[in-house]
Amino acid sequence: MNKRPVCMVVHAYYEEDPRVRRQAEALVGAGWEVDVFGLRCEGEAPTGTVAGVNVHRLPVGRHQGAGPLMYVAEYGAFLVRAMFATTRAHARRHYGLIQVHSMPDYLVFAATPLKMAGVPVLLDLHEVMVEFFKTRFPGAANGLTNSLLRLQEKMSIAFADHVLTVCDPFADRLLRNGLKPERLTVVMNSPDLRLFDPSVHPRREFMADGTLRIVYTGALTPTYELDVLLRAIAEVRTDRPKLPMTVAFYGRGDSRDSLEALATSLGIADLLTMPGRIPIEQVSAAVAVADVGIAPTRLDPFTELTLSGKVMEYAAMGKPVVASRLPSVAGYFAPDTLAFYDPGDARSMADAILRLVDEPTETAARVASTAERIEELSWARQFAAYRGVVEQLQARRSAGRDR
Repeated sequence: MNKRPVCMVVHAYYEEDPRVRRQAEALVGAGWEVDVFGLRCEGEAPTGTVAGVNVHRLPVGRHQGAGPLMYVAEYGAFLVRAMFATTRAHARRHYGLIQVHSMPDYLVFAATPLKMAGVPVLLDLHEVMVEFFKTRFPGAANGLTNSLLRLQEKMSIAFADHVLTVCDPFADRLLRNGLKPERLTVVMNSPDLRLFDPSVHPRREFMADGTLRIVYTGALTPTYELDVLLRAIAEVRTDRPKLPMTVAFYGRGDSRDSLEALATSLGIADLLTMPGRIPIEQVSAAVAVADVGIAPTRLDPFTELTLSGKVMEYAAMGKPVVASRLPSVAGYFAPDTLAFYDPGDARSMADAILRLVDEPTETAARVASTAERIEELSWARQFAAYRGVVEQLQARRSAGRDR
């Protein structure tokens, strides 16, 4: 087929969004040209090329941790700029597809001029915006805002020619709400094994130097119960005062100060390092030197419908994983794979960590079983489904032009 350029729009810094990067770079590797329109960090160039992807950085500031009105203003400013930027670019590039990544869902309307020109629109729903708002801004959530959020979701989905989402629970919710199965495809956040390849790093056997090294890679936000993780570390220290431990949080977010204060109050500040956010390319190296990866997602109506990519990244690196027992995660991973703990329960998390330490044979078996599951959910298989959607939509575009 004629592979026309693909346009992507995302309200994020391109280099920091693994899902967008995985898709864009995979398309480039398969012969497509890809232009991504995203946010610009202070000091960044307006345009650049990353692994063959043309990145256009729009001058909209990000206000992480702000109130809902600030988010609405930020989203609106980005939508308008993205609409004008992609329309101008289409005059030169003649896109065969525009893919819009949520949140917000209604960012899909930035594609209005291109849709009017006959370009198919693909909406990629990374997260459930309705449930996210209720969880992140409980004081602003009420009947009116919930109705408006559901309306914008319904209108956004109706506007798109096809919809992607990240896991089966989210897909089931969309189907229950009336989306037709033929307009929906699940493409999971499976790791790109080119980036998460344990063979390119020195191998560390479990607790090789006698120290238990725990790692978390991700945002420092309330979605992730890092406070529970710190309390669990305090429990482990109380239970095993002679067990050498370290815990590293790689990421940034509005919870950093409170986490540092909590670590101090629990008497474990000496165990904690918080190096800040690192590039995606360096995450595998940070995981390679650790013994246990933690995926501490808080259980709420939002996270019930999500599956953390951290689980699969740690597992791809051959590390045992301690994960919150969320319905979505338990639906994909059997009890003999991940070491589950009860959400919100520091004692349960501490017990899961200590079981990995005390039962090395079982821990090795868990790692092997999880690796088999990761292979079944591999990005190669996810990309086959994603590529099929892109080809189908572009073929529809070509057929329309030929009539």
